Amino acid sequence: MKTIAVLTSGGDAPGMNAAIRAVVRTGCQNGMRVLGIRRGFNGLMNGDMYEMNLRSVSDIINRGGTILYSARSPEFKTDEGLNRALRVCKENSIDGIVIIGGDGSFRGARDLSLKGVPCIGIPGTIDNDIACCDYTIGYDTAMNTVMEMVDRIRDTTESHDRCSVVEVMGRRAGYIALNAGIAVGATSILIPEVEFDIDKDVIETMQKTQRTDKKHFIVMVAEGVSEKIGGVERLTKYIEEKTGVESRATILGHVQRGGSPSLRDRLVGSQMGNYAVHILMEGKGNRVVAMQKEQIMDFDIYEALNMTKSIDLGLYKTALEISI
Repeated sequence: MKTIAVLTSGGDAPGMNAAIRAVVRTGCQNGMRVLGIRRGFNGLMNGDMYEMNLRSVSDIINRGGTILYSARSPEFKTDEGLNRALRVCKENSIDGIVIIGGDGSFRGARDLSLKGVPCIGIPGTIDNDIACCDYTIGYDTAMNTVMEMVDRIRDTTESHDRCSVVEVMGRRAGYIALNAGIAVGATSILIPEVEFDIDKDVIETMQKTQRTDKKHFIVMVAEGVSEKIGGVERLTKYIEEKTGVESRATILGHVQRGGSPSLRDRLVGSQMGNYAVHILMEGKGNRVVAMQKEQIMDFDIYEALNMTKSIDLGLYKTALEISI
């Protein structure tokens, strides 16, 4: 490996900059030329890249987002787009690429690897929905952001004896909703992985706690559930009609993606970035870096994409028992 490149793809996640920093510095320390590709696979196809050095990544470990920017690229999924990317790799003598992102990014890494450009994927997504990983970069910061925002919402909810229905990110995964919901003392938590009944799991639960003199409530809803039920505004109106409790809806949205990464995201991002470069140095490609049981390891991308991941039902049961 003489020249390697690094890019970020898909949704941004706090800690991506820590991973970029580790890739660049590990590469430079081992005598490699390191190129930073701007705006993901779109930038790769268009040759939008620059040479990075030790100082290129100074003072970025504490910054949210990604200094390399990110963009979705439907064109890259086509044969023409893939061939354009391959030509750019050849023109710039790129021997391997580290790709930071989610499942879609890993599929791009797989396609490039199959065409002869070794690629290593690093899981960067706040949803923590990469099957081969116990933990993905950005997840801890996102949960802490949700916790802080809902703690603030709680202040006014309690002051007015209201119910606050809060939608958090997670279209296919309820990890943020479940963990943050427990952390803020939510009365009800609705996630895509568990079947629910609004009357039983929200209305009856609220009424039960009302009988114990509880007067304010937090209902945490994952994005995927919100879409299924027609939006949190509709749920909020239904709650008010059924319980008589004044209710308000809050969609936290992209605030969950931003902010300075937590210690855990800086640490894991740094570990994974360093590990990814060492895999390339061994001449390997088509691999995904993962964390399982606090250990950094790697898997074949095919294997990683075919894995499944389930929610911790024991944790969900805990939430039910302590929410009343």
